[in-house]
Amino acid sequence: MAAAAAARCVRLLLRPRRYPLLSCPLRTSPRLLCMATQQKSTGENLEDYQSQNEPKAEPSSAEKIFIEEKAKLEEQLKEMTDKYKRALADTENLRQRSQKLVEEAKLYGIQSFCKDLLEVADVLEKATESVPKEELKDENPHLKNLYDGLVMTEVQIQKVFKKHGLLKLNPVGAKFDPYEHEALFHAPMEGKEPGSIALVSKVGYKLHGRTLRPALVGVVKEV
Repeated sequence: MAAAAAARCVRLLLRPRRYPLLSCPLRTSPRLLCMATQQKSTGENLEDYQSQNEPKAEPSSAEKIFIEEKAKLEEQLKEMTDKYKRALADTENLRQRSQKLVEEAKLYGIQSFCKDLLEVADVLEKATESVPKEELKDENPHLKNLYDGLVMTEVQIQKVFKKHGLLKLNPVGAKFDPYEHEALFHAPMEGKEPGSIALVSKVGYKLHGRTLRPALVGVVKEV
């Protein structure tokens, strides 16, 4: 009897029940929706306000050490970058100076040799000037041939000078230039402009635009 009563009780519990009130469809009121929306918005604003006004937590000791190390590394990077740029600039300046020295050595490496040859050119010029022009006749063929040979040698040596950038300075009538001329004397001369060169005692030479030997001149001064 007891077992039958228990089975009956289980069947009653498992039987589905109907609730008429809950089975009706629910209708949502606009007023209730508006109130719910306002409450939600108010709650979000409150959370934002609380998050903004919450006191910020101070960085830990590990974070402080990390920040300090970062600042030091940035400073070291800035210093090393500055040193690197300076080293590059110094290297470029050194390269340009070295290149300029090499170019000047190529141009002016024969300077001493040219100075020695200038003496030879001076001797040839004096030799041709010392020959009396009236003696250069067919009746005197040996002197004439010698003179012609000296002149040809002088012309050839001037061609060689010009080929290597060595130019002759014979500034008669030009304005006196202290970088190219050396004044031996100053004398008044009529019909000559003061400061001009009236006489060239010894010609000068320039090597690639640089004065190798100044011309020895006499300069006109005011009367």
